[in-house]
Amino acid sequence: MKRRHFILSLAVLIATTALKVRAKIISGGMPWHPYAVRPPEPISAGEWRFFNESEVVLMDALVDLIIPPDELSIGAKDAGCTLFIDRQLSGDFGKAMTVYRLGPVIQGFPQQGPQFNDTPAERYRLGLAAIDSVANKLHQKAFNQLEEEQQIAMLQAIENGEVPLTGLNGQAFFSMLIQNVREGFFADPLYGGNKDMAGWKMLGFPGARYDYREEIKLRGEDLGLSPVSMIGAKKDA
Repeated sequence: MKRRHFILSLAVLIATTALKVRAKIISGGMPWHPYAVRPPEPISAGEWRFFNESEVVLMDALVDLIIPPDELSIGAKDAGCTLFIDRQLSGDFGKAMTVYRLGPVIQGFPQQGPQFNDTPAERYRLGLAAIDSVANKLHQKAFNQLEEEQQIAMLQAIENGEVPLTGLNGQAFFSMLIQNVREGFFADPLYGGNKDMAGWKMLGFPGARYDYREEIKLRGEDLGLSPVSMIGAKKDA
């Protein structure tokens, strides 16, 4: 078969298959029924799947420095951010399942961000050990035993690149840590963080509701809506 004929026949096959799939979705999915899709099982506290006991203590100290408790909300520790990150690191995110890592790993421009061939789980293991190592070197104490002012000063030095972390890019690790704490604080409570929807209540975010068509025109107004989590969704159609 000539190359041109092969390409044309392949295109027809793809188009025909796409039409069949689309027709199946439309005919099989209408009319729409609420609660027809089963959400993931809610994450609950229990045995740690990634962190060991000393890492949990360190993580609790770190996350509460990044989002501390105040008059507006509980802190990241009480919101369950350590649990959220533990479950993420023990799953696909920690294993970098969706990231190409075969290389070559070449340091590019700052706008391109850091390049890695290791996984987030590997970076956390190295990063947490390195933070405690720096704390012991500077103050002869574990990080969680330092005064809050010492902890903040040390993290600022890591963030600014003034204090390196052995075995990894300290600035990139700290940036990832901040991002993951934010995700845990504002993600659906289904994933282990944002306990009692504290992050959503602080922002006034009404949560995982199906339809906002009536509210979208009320820009800047208090909607008076209590937040809704996917945990509350019915599992049976």
